[in-house]
Amino acid sequence: AGGVKEYLLPQADAVIAGLEPYDRALLSTAKKLKVISRYGVGYDQVDLEAARELGIRVTITPGANSDSVADLAMALMLNAARHVCHMDAVIRAGGHDKPVTGVEMWKKTLGVVGTGRIGKGVIQRASGFQMKVLANDAYPDPAFVEAHNGKYVDLDTLFRESDFITLHAPLTEETRNMVDARRLAEMKPKAVLVNTARGGIIDEAALYEALRTGEIGAAGLDATEVEPACGSPLATLPNCILTPHAGAATYEAGYNMGMMAAQNALDVLNGRDC
Repeated sequence: AGGVKEYLLPQADAVIAGLEPYDRALLSTAKKLKVISRYGVGYDQVDLEAARELGIRVTITPGANSDSVADLAMALMLNAARHVCHMDAVIRAGGHDKPVTGVEMWKKTLGVVGTGRIGKGVIQRASGFQMKVLANDAYPDPAFVEAHNGKYVDLDTLFRESDFITLHAPLTEETRNMVDARRLAEMKPKAVLVNTARGGIIDEAALYEALRTGEIGAAGLDATEVEPACGSPLATLPNCILTPHAGAATYEAGYNMGMMAAQNALDVLNGRDC
């Protein structure tokens, strides 16, 4: 809880951090703090400039949850494509509606924005569906993508030609609202969009309109601007699946992240590189 964090932080030499924010005002109270060991990946919840000025190291656990997030991305694609959550909700409410017609993933085109560990994990899993891959990344790995029936293309081509699009990019000034009304208009009418990266990459107001009007087929979002997205208009749409940033919520990922985060904190405190 926020109050506990403000109370304990000034006494701490190290903190193992989740998704809670660490801004300049909070960090300025941490007179003894030497390291913020992030339990996960991404630095966007920490004011890195302030941490650097205050001599606080910030570490992450790269790769610890990659398989877990890649699994969830595939689950969201399948679930959204076949409207599993919507049909389940109808049955639980006592409805007798006919099955909702969905789309298949088999041999379709998958667009992957960001081909780091998680993006590559999704590409590997998509091989089982014999999907064609269109990839985009500022730091491409052509050998890997080409070995998995894919190629690198520009974002316009990726959004225009993909049947499924999965986002695995960090949230930066360049990627904020990267998926806006124009990009959504480029997508195929039955296309499925999945985000297991960070909220803010998608313009959620534009996505709501695209889903409501049938401009695209469905979406699965594990990352949203406000988490969980209980009060979002997206939560009213049957063709949008929302999960509470649960990509790393597996026993295996939890163990891996915990061990790595603890080791990172110990390494910094003991003057070792990490």
